[in-house]
Amino acid sequence: MALAIFDLDHTLLSGDSDHAWGQYLVDRNLVDPAEHQRRNDHFYEQYKAGTLDIHEYLAFALKPLTEHPLELMLAERERFLQERIEPLISQKSRDLISKHKEAGDTLLIITATNGFVTEPIADILAIDHIIAPQPEFIDGAYTGGIVGIPSFQQGKVTRLQEWLADKQLDLSGSYFYSDSHNDLPLLEQVDNPVAVDPDDTLKQRATEQNWPIISLCL
Repeated sequence: MALAIFDLDHTLLSGDSDHAWGQYLVDRNLVDPAEHQRRNDHFYEQYKAGTLDIHEYLAFALKPLTEHPLELMLAERERFLQERIEPLISQKSRDLISKHKEAGDTLLIITATNGFVTEPIADILAIDHIIAPQPEFIDGAYTGGIVGIPSFQQGKVTRLQEWLADKQLDLSGSYFYSDSHNDLPLLEQVDNPVAVDPDDTLKQRATEQNWPIISLCL
């Protein structure tokens, strides 16, 4: 049995749940449409370029959770999952998950997208373990802050090491599937790195290192 680690956006999903949630908030008029869409698109371009300030982005992404009643945001999240996320899950992704489950592997999602958005996606995918930036929740409300280190770039390695220590697991025989050059620090830690529909930088590194390159797109 091994650990099978999955990035989420553009890996198990044929799209980006973080950006999609921001766009959903715009479409539902839960935020200032023009300003939120402008900043959401700007941060997304920074992410793709590898220049994203994750703390600045998370402050932006979590602010709407502080501006509306929790019950409303939970209901909107459920609609978002049904309308925007479930259509992004390919049969190829489901088959890969099933393959690792049948092998007896431990499955883990590790993502830079906050847990309010991603924890229910892990449930949809029937993956029990997830590491994500954890929104701070005090006295029944979100504060707009996060707890601990964001799981982004090197932060994914740090958070994974903490998780492994807690679970008394290691990376022997481990897999990590990702699309992004932002995940190179973690891809270089596992025994079996796999590039999934990779961006240009990751594709070049995967080719140089003879890592498998696969597609899970719809």
